[in-house]
Amino acid sequence: MKTDYLLENRLRELDPGLHKRFRDTAFISIHMLSNYRRLFPEYTDHSELHSLTVIDSCNRLIGPGQIDKLNKNEIFILLMACYLHDSGMGINENDYAQFRDILGEEQYFRDHPDDTRADFVRTYHNEFSALFIEKYAPMFDLPSDEFVFAIKQVARGHRKTALYDEKEYPSDYRMPDGTTVCLPYLAALIRLADEIDVAASRNPLILFDIDLLTDEVEIWENRKVMAVESLDTTDEAFILHTGEKDPEIVDALEKTVVKMQKTLDLCRDVVEKRTAFSISQKKVVLVRH
Repeated sequence: MKTDYLLENRLRELDPGLHKRFRDTAFISIHMLSNYRRLFPEYTDHSELHSLTVIDSCNRLIGPGQIDKLNKNEIFILLMACYLHDSGMGINENDYAQFRDILGEEQYFRDHPDDTRADFVRTYHNEFSALFIEKYAPMFDLPSDEFVFAIKQVARGHRKTALYDEKEYPSDYRMPDGTTVCLPYLAALIRLADEIDVAASRNPLILFDIDLLTDEVEIWENRKVMAVESLDTTDEAFILHTGEKDPEIVDALEKTVVKMQKTLDLCRDVVEKRTAFSISQKKVVLVRH
């Protein structure tokens, strides 16, 4: 099943203008997305490489069988949200100062006195991303307030948000041209695509050297990621491959599979109950070699 650049090519066919807006966003955002390393120098990759992987996963989840069900606005919204969903990880000082009170920084540190700013940003990075998208919508040349809301919500939806909430994620959100977009489907796609980005390619060696890491938690997290040699997507399952022999790492990978399965089950249920779309994959499987 060939899905390379499925969303990108379809958007270019349907609306070259929207495709150019997305392409321009990708170009101007490369440096900004890499800023996450300022707060998270040892964290798993959240640069534009991760964003592109999430888009590729969405291409595979949608597949040729469903791409024609998506209108040009849905495709544009999904691509933009995929690309910007982790923009909050690289928030700068001025934006942090503007957004922190909105997200309850004072209460967070009362409840978590030993945490750092990095912990706060990581916990709420999807909300920081949404505020970032809203603030910089003019820079991204978003066509209307409706696009801003939709992209912001789908980007937020890659973690924690209530995808069953009709107010937050309407199934038929109306756009200025009279079409509607299905926000729960788009948000479920990005949440699942983000969740399954667990293979060793997540940490390209050009960016990371695990032997140089110093934080024990990040060393452990990076060891787990590097142990997943590849992830295959079939019509029925997501299959993680590992040759890892360390029983502690294998146990951690099995727990990761359980977490991924919960996300898959949630996304499948949201899509089945709230949309006319489908997610065909039912299982997450760990294969040891």
